[in-house]
Amino acid sequence: MKAFLILEDGTVFAGTSIGSTKEVVSEIVFNTSMTGYLEVLTDPSYAGQAVVMTYPLIGNYGITPDMESERPWPDGYIVRELSRMPSNFRCQGTIQDFLKKYDIPGIAGIDTRALTKILREKGTMNGMITTNENYDLEEILPKLKAYSTGNVVDKVTCAEKKVLKGTGKKVALLDLGAKNNIAKSLNERGCEVTIYPAHTSAEEILASHPDGIMLSNGPGDPKECTEIIAEIKKLYDSDVPIFAICLGHQLMALATGADTHKMKYGHRGGNHPVKDLATGRVYISSQNHGYVVDTEKLDPAIAKPAFVNVNDGTNEGLSYVGKNIFTVQFHPEACPGPQDSAYLFERFIDMMEQSTCKSAAQSALRRQCADGTSQTMGGGNQ
Repeated sequence: MKAFLILEDGTVFAGTSIGSTKEVVSEIVFNTSMTGYLEVLTDPSYAGQAVVMTYPLIGNYGITPDMESERPWPDGYIVRELSRMPSNFRCQGTIQDFLKKYDIPGIAGIDTRALTKILREKGTMNGMITTNENYDLEEILPKLKAYSTGNVVDKVTCAEKKVLKGTGKKVALLDLGAKNNIAKSLNERGCEVTIYPAHTSAEEILASHPDGIMLSNGPGDPKECTEIIAEIKKLYDSDVPIFAICLGHQLMALATGADTHKMKYGHRGGNHPVKDLATGRVYISSQNHGYVVDTEKLDPAIAKPAFVNVNDGTNEGLSYVGKNIFTVQFHPEACPGPQDSAYLFERFIDMMEQSTCKSAAQSALRRQCADGTSQTMGGGNQ
């Protein structure tokens, strides 16, 4: 069956329908990863978007157990060539059947290089995937220009609290659209991870006395999350160590008075170089974001840039002054992507350890002072 991708600038690509045949309007973005298409499909950060895969052949190893959530999230899927006969000993099905199962439309057989060049030159734009050969551009284009992803965090967050048992530090993970490997990366390092829905109050999280708090990745415009930002400000005001990734990084910045803006076409893929400003070392990172923190509006008394993107100089992380808080725009848990920056999880655990030791020392000092006061008062009465 024929299918068409219509962009809001009037450009039309003709190809073959894959997955569902329903019509969908979405934001069109591209991902440069050469492998890991299943992890891309199941990354909740793609909610509200249709994904163009720049690598030409997709689906050659089929559907495997490497899912980052329980289901795929993109509104649509756009590829050059779809493998119809995958070959892999772990294969459990085809992408075609996977897309149909979850009612996600797609299009194959288009020139994804030409499409990506358009998105790079003109910026991310909205589009429609349709199988209607009698489409009316004059009717469609106003719909495309009016489309907005809105607040999609509510769509992807977990419905209720859940716990991954561990014998180490207790971490509260605020699920803004978290990839599974974030909790797994902490759990594999011994942490007990309690995953909370996005709209959990700061009071509830702090009442569980966590050793640390993780703010996850997620989809959409961070400025749409006004209620969540208010709760994150309360978490910032506590003395609990915090590590934030992607959307969590942006929300922490907004909660502390900084600003964010939409990028021309964002960073999506597993090959983005970032520089650690403290060491000068460069890491290759996995990324998926269309918004960035504006460092020009950053108060240096509150936070300082910690990482920078080597390609375009945009902010990739912040270190908060006088706080046990650091945040990154990229994905240290990867999946898909390189594991270069996984050391940040160890940094977070070390931060929790130091905070625990400091709290224990302060408690001991208070007890000593209290005992000394009691003895002095007792001696004066004799």
